Amino acid sequence: MGVDEDMIWPQAVKDRIKSGHDRELVQSYPYRSACPSTVWADLIDSADEELFFAGYTNYFLWTQVPAFADTLRRKAAEGCRVRFLLGDPEGQVTRQREVVEDVALSVSTRIRITLENLDRLGKLDGLETRFSAPEDATNHVSLSVFRFDREALVTPHLARLVGHDSPLLHLRRQGEKGMFERFSEHAEELWRTAVPLPTR
Repeated sequence: MGVDEDMIWPQAVKDRIKSGHDRELVQSYPYRSACPSTVWADLIDSADEELFFAGYTNYFLWTQVPAFADTLRRKAAEGCRVRFLLGDPEGQVTRQREVVEDVALSVSTRIRITLENLDRLGKLDGLETRFSAPEDATNHVSLSVFRFDREALVTPHLARLVGHDSPLLHLRRQGEKGMFERFSEHAEELWRTAVPLPTR
């Protein structure tokens, strides 16, 4: 065209356009608690095939997402696969994390709140719950992955902070081997080695 590239695409524009795997990052939040509850609710509601909650406690979902239990029932009835991967409330890593966090609402209590809410749902076709394997618990407690079909919310947990004080990334799959796939593979590996809940 005989026009300098910088005339068409000035650096200010280039700096704002995402390319490659950067396109998968929809939004980042310095704190998980800064992500609006409407984002969680919209992602859950828009999923048709799969909901995968691979946080260590998943406790906050029951308080932050409006009508969460009713939505899970509806999603399961519509044929959406729903999975919960939890830490073992009796596990060694859970006890260690409780010492590190040193908060009144302990890790094991938060897991048990999720278990109680899942019990209240009753038996739903398509709903599965497992505890991460003891050998994977450290990998699980340090990184939470929440997947909604082709989108995910990911929280890498910082040193001594509880989940809501750690950062959160909103990802949308754009292709193979991107961040979405890598975090998904992490969660799937934890699920593969996870153990079914004991009979309650």
